[in-house]
Amino acid sequence: MEKRADNAFCAVRPPGHHAESGHAMGFCLFNNVAIAARYFQKRYGLERIAIVDWDVHHGNGTQHAFYDDPTVFFFSTHQYPWYPGTGGADERGEGKGEGYTLNVPLSAGMGDKEYLDVFNRILRSALKAYRPDAIIISAGFDAHRDDPLAGMNLTAEGYKALTRAVKEIAAEHAQGRVLSCLEGGYNLAALAASVEGHLRVLQEA
Repeated sequence: MEKRADNAFCAVRPPGHHAESGHAMGFCLFNNVAIAARYFQKRYGLERIAIVDWDVHHGNGTQHAFYDDPTVFFFSTHQYPWYPGTGGADERGEGKGEGYTLNVPLSAGMGDKEYLDVFNRILRSALKAYRPDAIIISAGFDAHRDDPLAGMNLTAEGYKALTRAVKEIAAEHAQGRVLSCLEGGYNLAALAASVEGHLRVLQEA
């Protein structure tokens, strides 16, 4: 019998994480990861979804969709201040969703070491407490050091390390379920190398 795949990568364009329910922006028309989170819940009965957004820009649309919803945990690390101007550390959700939004804004110039430290110190702890049934990655690769739209210093090897960290968290709490959706990435060579490394890690046993 063929082994069931625990994860998948969606090479989608346009990206989606800036799109709000009634408002397209930032190249984004539909919020792909927000739609996927609701689909997981309604089609498969998964109760708690975690969205991990490592695009260089804050996923304001995804945050907007679930800001008062405790059934979706939204984590974003991003260059700050930068477009779209949201994503401060004080944005933590509201009402029943308070505490289920976690923004980790980073100054320009941060690279592999700083990003991995955030994932190991902050994301692992947060998702250990939340115990998601599945993890969706808003996989933007525009924090790469060669990308023209921002000022971060991630490398393809850094993205592999972040992917491995998310896979480890998913194996511990979410039965290995990881869905990755392409977001930003505007240097084609850097994007290709980063996506290839991301896929290779996703395919690891």
